[in-house]
Amino acid sequence: MKIHKHIYIVILLLSVLMAMSGCESGSDAEGSDEAILVFPKGGDPHAIKEGDTYYYTMPDSRQGYLSIYSATSPDSLGQSSPVTVWETDDAGFQHIWSPELHRIGGRWYMYFEADDGNTDNHHIYVLENETESPLNRHWQLHGPVVVNEEWNYGIHPSAFTVGDRLYMIWSGWEKRRTETETQCIFIAEMENPWTLKSERVLISRPEHEWERQWINPDGSCSAYPIFVNENPEAYISPDGRNVIINYSASGIWTVFSTLGMLWAPASADLLNPESWTKSPEPVFCVADDSQYGGVSNISLIPSVDGQKTLMLYETKSFSGTINVNSSVLLKSIEWSDGLPEFGKY
Repeated sequence: MKIHKHIYIVILLLSVLMAMSGCESGSDAEGSDEAILVFPKGGDPHAIKEGDTYYYTMPDSRQGYLSIYSATSPDSLGQSSPVTVWETDDAGFQHIWSPELHRIGGRWYMYFEADDGNTDNHHIYVLENETESPLNRHWQLHGPVVVNEEWNYGIHPSAFTVGDRLYMIWSGWEKRRTETETQCIFIAEMENPWTLKSERVLISRPEHEWERQWINPDGSCSAYPIFVNENPEAYISPDGRNVIINYSASGIWTVFSTLGMLWAPASADLLNPESWTKSPEPVFCVADDSQYGGVSNISLIPSVDGQKTLMLYETKSFSGTINVNSSVLLKSIEWSDGLPEFGKY
């Protein structure tokens, strides 16, 4: 992966120019592979389209808060004002990451993870809202979700339905770390949106070199080796043939973070690891002339007219190997033989 060296002021100017271009176009990236900037500063994007409205979540800058953005087009989400829908002063809800809004069985659910200040103690939680609008502050807290009796650590939860079966996927440890941390992708069937029905099943671990990068070229790194598969997101292909899970690989603090992919036939036993095929290479690459580097997660949504699939994704701007800014961009993708084709940045 090419390392891009840009000074901070240049990055900010480019971000502003791209934001202005995106605002003026009003195009929601339909029919174009060119990316537009949606949030000049932001990360962990997740969006859902319900009726004519797009709802968007990402971590709130305030500790103990969850907010939702809404708009009638995905490219205008960045111009909308976030609505605070849940807040707490409970010290057990720190480091709230990766909130995701889902519509399940006619109710709204928001998945997120939090800890007590020690990130080793991350647990998964679920909020439920039975009103018509997720912007109403009628949320009931469920959890923590027990994903592992031995060490209930889990991050980046997401839920999806195939047929009449509800599943949750997340990133977690095979066992509690000691000298090395290995984050893997797990799946389980759910009894209801906040309770697992099955045991967790490991379907991906960092095994390829591009999934195991934790040291930047300049030597900067985490305090100990961390090999990463995280931020899993599941989708059904438009032809209904496959279940696709995209995930982030390698350390998010490095210039090497990239996008991996698993897929399985929708008719297969999704709790059988052998049902899943893993791409041997990253599936979303950085163009040589891009000012951005690294991708940490994505969210797929339909275009306004429903004819295209759009992708929100987080990318980082580097000065040398220092991440000076994270942004959220939007672009269209294609499908071929039941699998997504992401193109380049």
